[in-house]
Amino acid sequence: MPFIPGLGWTFDTVAATYEKLRPGYVDALYQDVFTYCPLDASSHAVEVGIGGGQATQPVLETGCAVTAVEPGANFCALCREKFRNYPAFATIHGKFEETALPESSCDLVYSASAFHWVPEETGYQKVYSILKSGGAFARFANHPHPDKGRPELTEEIDGLYRAYYDNYHKRSIGKPVPYTEDAARQRAEIALKYGFTDIRWALFHRTRTFTAAEYIQLLGTYSDHIAIDEPIRRRFFAAVEAAIHRHGG
Repeated sequence: MPFIPGLGWTFDTVAATYEKLRPGYVDALYQDVFTYCPLDASSHAVEVGIGGGQATQPVLETGCAVTAVEPGANFCALCREKFRNYPAFATIHGKFEETALPESSCDLVYSASAFHWVPEETGYQKVYSILKSGGAFARFANHPHPDKGRPELTEEIDGLYRAYYDNYHKRSIGKPVPYTEDAARQRAEIALKYGFTDIRWALFHRTRTFTAAEYIQLLGTYSDHIAIDEPIRRRFFAAVEAAIHRHGG
């Protein structure tokens, strides 16, 4: 979904739905991270923007201590409860760029679908400063793409976005395009500007299937959708749900 600066606060208003509907990440991603940066009970990781904790469990299961820096109070409370059985888990309520963290204290800093909310220069420099020598930064995200098997449904939903989303935001969302290897490389190589070396990137693919009602709930967790005035958003979502039902549910 498009990134509109200034809307980061919106996610915390739908914390429970976000935790339920937003996806986690494939096992192969964690295997790559942990092969590159082995973790155990002596390790310390910082997660930038934990959200609903979609990326947290596999890191905790290594025995590693995890400190999550999260600007949403509701997300902090949700994740403290969610991971209450992990004594090495802690949350800090605040923005990463404004939070004091000890230099050279982390084996791993990671951020899942959240680092684009942190100002680039400030964020990368802070990550670099808190990592130990030889530590690693893992930045990853989900990049959704519409169902490729039902072009008629995609075309109808695109029309609804033009009618509702584009008119409201006064900008075109455009046609969704697949996230490419080149896009992944370019994003990974941002870190080169801030002293990082040995840059790597990878793409992982999967399919998620939703009922029409679940898909509408999912749309309601995206910041640019939450920001649409409620009466317009309700009509928009109802039209998308009806379109999905017309094309098989």
